Amino acid sequence: WGDMYNETDLEPQSILYHPLYNKGTGFTARERRELGLEGLLPPHISTIEEQLARRYENFCQKRSMLGKFRYLSALQDRNETLYYRFVYEHIEECLPLIYTPTVGEASVHHSYIYSQNRGVYFSYQLRDRMEEMVANIPRGQVDVIVVTDGERILGLGDLGVGGMTIPVGKLALYTLFGGIHPGRTLPILLDVGTNNPALIDDPLYLGWRHERVRGKEYDDFVDSFVRAIKKRFPKVLLQWEDFANPNAFPLLERYKDEICSFNDDIQGTASVALAAIFAAVQKKGEKIEEQRIAIVGGGSAGMGIANLLYEVLLLSGLSEKHAREKFYILDIQGLVHTKLEKASPSQQKFAQDAEKIAEWNVVNPDNITLTDIAKHAKPTILIGVSTQPGAFTEEAVRAMYKNCENPAIFPLSNPTSKAEAQPEDLLKWTEGNAIVATGSPFPPVTYQDKTYQIAQCNNVYIFPGVGLGIIAVQSKKVTVEMFIEAAKIISEESPMLQDATKNLFPSFNDLRTISRKIAIAVAKIAVEQGHAKETDIEKAVDANIWFPKYTPLQRK
Repeated sequence: WGDMYNETDLEPQSILYHPLYNKGTGFTARERRELGLEGLLPPHISTIEEQLARRYENFCQKRSMLGKFRYLSALQDRNETLYYRFVYEHIEECLPLIYTPTVGEASVHHSYIYSQNRGVYFSYQLRDRMEEMVANIPRGQVDVIVVTDGERILGLGDLGVGGMTIPVGKLALYTLFGGIHPGRTLPILLDVGTNNPALIDDPLYLGWRHERVRGKEYDDFVDSFVRAIKKRFPKVLLQWEDFANPNAFPLLERYKDEICSFNDDIQGTASVALAAIFAAVQKKGEKIEEQRIAIVGGGSAGMGIANLLYEVLLLSGLSEKHAREKFYILDIQGLVHTKLEKASPSQQKFAQDAEKIAEWNVVNPDNITLTDIAKHAKPTILIGVSTQPGAFTEEAVRAMYKNCENPAIFPLSNPTSKAEAQPEDLLKWTEGNAIVATGSPFPPVTYQDKTYQIAQCNNVYIFPGVGLGIIAVQSKKVTVEMFIEAAKIISEESPMLQDATKNLFPSFNDLRTISRKIAIAVAKIAVEQGHAKETDIEKAVDANIWFPKYTPLQRK
């Protein structure tokens, strides 16, 4: 797809300010002469390796995570090829900066660090001009859109237009690991107001200072957005991102058959958690249908994990009743059971039988805790998506370990400050026997002279490959089977299967290759299910993979 940007009719100065054309000092002598750039650049013609060395020297002078984030963002705004090559060459160092945890801090400070526009903002104030706004999008073709309304950014809550940093970050990962050309990606923020009083009162806040639109007005606005996008980009893949629980499931259900789309918080999180479960179960030498799963957090992420794992349990041969009984969902009101009045419809599907729970010896039957679940249900897998630091208490984890030799414990909430437990504590409380994966990056942990790598259970393992496969064959739909297959592929690459101290997930350095493998599998499923036409799948996938290197540029 780099061929799209091999010709230009822009004026010389505009070329230097266009991030998809600009090469800085990397323009060749021929390009400088033909494009009218002679005299506008220093005379030395740099190789991309020289530019990377120069940029890294400057990068290392930034002392804070946010400072490095801003440096990389500025590079992305000037020269996207160099930006992606820089991050690609320093992926382990840069990934925590361009996404979790630093992206959360950047979202909070969005209105203060905003410099150059990236993406589009559709404000409710201009709701009657949606098609005009979509027509203003400066892209001839778009393969993938990531959209948010900023209401539930990571575990930080309602950040209004500050949520734009999330689609920008997600799409950077699509490019880095899926190879989607940056010129065919589009981040979108639906500004429907904010219920964060600090933002409304902030004179520098860049969004619409109004309480959030709800109900029919909200639904109609989103509907006009989907219709306008589908009209202009009928084959686009739409990813819903960081919508609050009351909207996340309904939007997914409403539009999954109308436009090729998925919700990353629900389905992407579920798939990567499933990959961790597959690998952990294989490491333990057990079967998936033997597991008992406790999930702390009954929101969109938690219920997405439960639903996907439920489908896997059905495929393993369990009945619907027995599969549902495997889950223990813990929300703000305690364990979800059949007599709990406040459980959401998605939670009720997995409600435990209240009569069975009544046999448990618990302190407060009206609010059954994680410790109660650990003692009586004896879970083998514990997943946290609650954004409540400390939710995995020592008492609960020790009780779990008492009944399970190698408990799989995954505190997945982002950013780091919201993690349900610290990996160091989990290994200490289980005498080094827990299989640990976290949502944000954590350093290795040394326990009793052994050093354990801490896996980051990050959606980036899933969505770039799934997206690439969808785009390659122009699938009309994203299906459950695609996410299950992606999870299986990731789990098969687990280094922990050979060494208990190694990472549960493969290195990010290998993720481009793995994403290609996922893309091929996803594309095959799309064709088999009738959502895409027969084609040479590997050829179609490879034709959509872009690598950040300079290509010759000439006058149109």
